[in-house]
Amino acid sequence: MPRLHRALALIGLLSLTQSAAAEKLRLVADSWPPFTDATLVNGGLATDIVSTALARAGYASDFEQVPWARALLGIGEGRYDVLVNAWYTDERTRLGQFSGEYLLNRVRFLKRKDAPIEFNNLQQLHTYPIAVVRGYAYSTAFDEDDSLQKIPVHSFAMAVRMLAADRVKLTLEDEYVARYYLSRESAKVRNAVEFLPKPLSENSLHILVSLKNPQHAQIVAGFDREIAEMKADGSYERLMKEHGM
Repeated sequence: MPRLHRALALIGLLSLTQSAAAEKLRLVADSWPPFTDATLVNGGLATDIVSTALARAGYASDFEQVPWARALLGIGEGRYDVLVNAWYTDERTRLGQFSGEYLLNRVRFLKRKDAPIEFNNLQQLHTYPIAVVRGYAYSTAFDEDDSLQKIPVHSFAMAVRMLAADRVKLTLEDEYVARYYLSRESAKVRNAVEFLPKPLSENSLHILVSLKNPQHAQIVAGFDREIAEMKADGSYERLMKEHGM
């Protein structure tokens, strides 16, 4: 190959390499405050943790908020690189590679402070009307227990107001989500309710990196490494505090 052609080929290769390095990962999630929401600081707690860890691993990123079904479909098709807020299922391993746990979701019951309700097993709760958000999955045992008196509502905000007004005896939600919405309620509502100590369920939160991205294994490895480093150097805890957790 003539010297000029070799030089041009080298320049082209370098350009492609620089372009690939500069390409941003496409992060995606649905609206799930305080974890993921485009209206919150840095896209919410989970988005901030994920984008920070990826940046430390050498990956720039952009965040897009879409409905959950579209986000999952986009990961499978490779239109997005990283799903920010995924619970583990075997089915989803056909779409992407999971990271290790970087947050823990704890679904907890709330009751009125003056109600003598205890929870050690679901059978104890069969006599109580429980406000649940339509279409929401809480846990397999809870969702499949037809003896529970589930009262469908449109949102957790509606559920907790019904609870404060004694129109239901219980409601339930992820603890971080519940605290986020409670902070936006009136003092009358906030002061009327409390969490039951025992969680209904605990689910680890992961990123899911599209298998269509040829670097999915490296991205996951870098993310897991930096999450561990962030926990060790205190930056993880600082982000939690910055988001009010």
